[in-house]
Amino acid sequence: MKALRIPEATVTRLSIYSRFLERLERRGINTVSSSEIAKGVGVSPAQVRKDLAYFGEFGTRGVGYNVKDLIHYILKILGLTRAWPMVLVGAGNLGTALCTYRGFKDRGFNIVGIFDNDLTKIGKRVQDLEVLSLERLPEVIREFDVKIGVIAVPLSAVQDTANQLVECGIRALLTFGPVVVEVPNDVVVRNVDLAVKLEILTFNLVFKELHSAL
Repeated sequence: MKALRIPEATVTRLSIYSRFLERLERRGINTVSSSEIAKGVGVSPAQVRKDLAYFGEFGTRGVGYNVKDLIHYILKILGLTRAWPMVLVGAGNLGTALCTYRGFKDRGFNIVGIFDNDLTKIGKRVQDLEVLSLERLPEVIREFDVKIGVIAVPLSAVQDTANQLVECGIRALLTFGPVVVEVPNDVVVRNVDLAVKLEILTFNLVFKELHSAL
């Protein structure tokens, strides 16, 4: 049987839906309609129903969705009903900022080791973690059964770092900046390029200016 391919945009929206639903739960709201979810996150009701329909039937016609149950289902789909230990390579400004980002822990992502090859950084503490030598990477990955690696090194070192993480058993990588990483087919890579996000913003600003001038 051919596996159903879920659009990545749907997965992104599921994450957004879960955050909106969690805000509703904190306000004591028990049920919500697809129209209310759509309005809360900026999509159409049909899009909400389509996204959820990939994974089954969750609501009741005429009633809507149980907020608590839908949060649980979405978190389960996203793999967030368990904790995910991560390792981070690169103890510079970006790596330090990522280690202090509370949003990771709030969603179950726990950085269990931060690594660098700079002798001036090894041994220093970032939050409650000591910066370790890259030689300790295999040890920590085995100890915590880590599957996710975050790469926050200079662009010239990204590929070598990715190779090292994959060799140690990492199956998913998060990288930063305009770089394409080559990995085996069974390793998932996602890249965050903040410049691209800014370019999308400037496109929308210019697009609106052009239309307002017509």
